[in-house]
Amino acid sequence: MKPSGKSAITSKRLGVLIGGSGLIGGALTHFYKKTSQDTEVLAPSSKKLSLRVLDDIKQYCRNYHPTFIINAALAPIDSSPQMAFETNYLGSINLAKVALKLDIPYIHISTAATLPPGENLTEEDHLPLTGDLANYPKSKLMTELTLKHLGDTQGLDYTIIRLALVYGKHDHKIQGVHRLLFSIANQSLPLMPTKTGVVHSYTNNKKLPPFIHYIIDRREEFSGQTYHFVDPEPVELAQLIFSIKSQLGIKTPKNIFVPYVLARMGKAWIRWIVKMMTRTGIEARIPAELMFIENFYKSQTLSSKNLKDSSYKNPDPGVTVFTELPAMIEYYLTRWKNLNLLSNPCDEQKSHQNRTSEFQHSPTTLLDYLHNINFTISKDDKNLNRRSSSIIDS
Repeated sequence: MKPSGKSAITSKRLGVLIGGSGLIGGALTHFYKKTSQDTEVLAPSSKKLSLRVLDDIKQYCRNYHPTFIINAALAPIDSSPQMAFETNYLGSINLAKVALKLDIPYIHISTAATLPPGENLTEEDHLPLTGDLANYPKSKLMTELTLKHLGDTQGLDYTIIRLALVYGKHDHKIQGVHRLLFSIANQSLPLMPTKTGVVHSYTNNKKLPPFIHYIIDRREEFSGQTYHFVDPEPVELAQLIFSIKSQLGIKTPKNIFVPYVLARMGKAWIRWIVKMMTRTGIEARIPAELMFIENFYKSQTLSSKNLKDSSYKNPDPGVTVFTELPAMIEYYLTRWKNLNLLSNPCDEQKSHQNRTSEFQHSPTTLLDYLHNINFTISKDDKNLNRRSSSIIDS
């Protein structure tokens, strides 16, 4: 027998999370399951709730009476126009319509793909909405504009959270930062597909759930707002590549930067090959990352001033992609080896005593890593120190 209401499931405040199997959704699910004492979230799969069917969403919410909705779902960046439009746009707006009808908060996870290249971009910035835009940023930008329209004209209680390049554990799709890590670990990146000085903003997936939990309780301040949720300091792409390479202890990619002109030619060549393969009946797609090859050569940093000026304070300001890199490498290499995804697995990571490349190219990152590794005092160390002090005093 199916439960017909909130009281049949839990006495806690109940929310609905869409996209719970993804990197962000998984972090949210884990947070509410392990950390939150007063709130529980339901994360229905697409089989139980289709974003493209408004009646499905209405019926689901009638059954469970949620007090908020979080949408972390998205179609793959290389999706067809129909899937991108129906999932990223129509599905998001269907959720917003139900949230509006129920008069509950709607938290929408968006992306920096809606922004142009540039530095210190604000929440008011966005790409021009034209037919030339790729399906993914076009559908996400349309969603942002419609949510603002519903907020202005019908009083929708929404918050848009734009994320930059997301990093963290439990990414089962291997995309974004983790695709870069995979390419380097697999030694399929012989040269540097960027140029010096190109910087980007990054988002830690574990930092986001506490922020969402915080703003749900403070709608008067955060309703109708857009926030860039990114680490305070941007990161140079070349520096990140050097750090990954150094910690893996491998020789590639070589310290040779591929000019943007050659990168564009390579993209055009791959596009032609895929087109020819498709004509012969072989299913093939352009690697999703090649759609955004320009981003490897153009900086994009997001201003977090709006977030800093809010009442929310980042509990872990020192956590960055560099401090998380050792744990990420250990986690993903183990996972990818178990799945037989690495053709050239790196069985031995480079020890911290032998980091010449990182010492040459990114000494501040090396220093942060050494501080975390060498100067973290465990409970046993503290007890030993106390015993040693007692012996000396006596």
